[in-house]
Amino acid sequence: MSVLAQESRARTTPLAWLLVLGIVLAALNLRTAVTSVGPLLGQLTGSLGMTSVGTGLLTTLPVLAFATVGAITPTLARRVGEHRLLLLALVVLGVGLLVRSVVGSAPVFLVSSAVALSGGAVGNVLIPTLIKRHFPARTGIMTTVYTTALAVGTMLAAAATVPIERASGDWHIALGVWAALAAVATLPWLALLRSEPARDTGGRDEGIRGLIRSRLAWMIAVYFGTQAMIAYIMFGWLATILADAGYSTSQAGLVLGVFTALNIPVSIIVPMVASRFRDQRPAVVGLVVFYAAGFLGLWVGPASWALVWVLLVAVGMGSFPLALMMLGLRTRTPESTAALSAFGQSGGYLIAGAGPLLVGMLREATGGWAVPYTLIFAVLVAQLLSGLYAGRNRYLEDERMTR
Repeated sequence: MSVLAQESRARTTPLAWLLVLGIVLAALNLRTAVTSVGPLLGQLTGSLGMTSVGTGLLTTLPVLAFATVGAITPTLARRVGEHRLLLLALVVLGVGLLVRSVVGSAPVFLVSSAVALSGGAVGNVLIPTLIKRHFPARTGIMTTVYTTALAVGTMLAAAATVPIERASGDWHIALGVWAALAAVATLPWLALLRSEPARDTGGRDEGIRGLIRSRLAWMIAVYFGTQAMIAYIMFGWLATILADAGYSTSQAGLVLGVFTALNIPVSIIVPMVASRFRDQRPAVVGLVVFYAAGFLGLWVGPASWALVWVLLVAVGMGSFPLALMMLGLRTRTPESTAALSAFGQSGGYLIAGAGPLLVGMLREATGGWAVPYTLIFAVLVAQLLSGLYAGRNRYLEDERMTR
């Protein structure tokens, strides 16, 4: 049993606050390897001599890393220990960020990016497990803390990288800053090594393979995948959608910045509200309604109202923290949470990775946005159906016992 299994102790012990600090600092780093590259992509390709194939691989690496490395994280956690593994993941993340910030070779940049993303992939799966283990009675509030820090880190890396590059005159420095942030995040976990939870080495049913026949696990994977697909489509294509509607590059960039910033309040509000209820199906339906209204407006509504439509879609993006929260709410033990987190996120990211590519292909083939929007609404239907199943008050372990 965790040293923080009792809720009263979780409120008062210094160890609990150290865990909160560790989770916040780790979450701030999980997306910096992804969002710090995009704003400098043009300079990076020119400076490193990166081909279009290399650029395409660089933008695909996050999905590949999150899906593959995330899948083996529960096994690594059982062998290494959860606290030790997260510390190791942050070190790997920092080393990858540091190496890619000093190299002048495209292949080495790609390899070091993959290393950094692998560290982030481990954190993606491991943090929901740590929340379940150490804060079992406070899954909702701790998911709020986690997703808010994740959103802040995502926006910070996207917004601050270019100003840092302009101030320093060197993209190497602009990318290297995030390695320093990763180094800071290791400090609480160094202190937490002494409180490493006991490892469960005998529970083969808790592994990711044991979930292949689980309908609940598949529904959570589909729900996670559909929300991630919508997010990837929005981040990848929103600026183009607005440009085709008559917005200038600066106007489109401003709207995209607002959209990204809105993820922070949404990440705070949605888990706090949804965790108050045992059944999350009303939240699933509400978020899909916001999505549908926003995309319908972008499709056929007045272009001058684009900020309103984007605001509605941003509220719908609350499906991300809701999906993360379900990982803990649909399981009884940290080991099951680890397996479900790996299964849901790995499968989900594989589903999501196809979204931006499909939208691009359909837009190019049809010369317009009608078919891509039709695809988006089909994805929303899948999100609604999978969310209605995953959102009902049930537990993964009970499903196994019934089967």
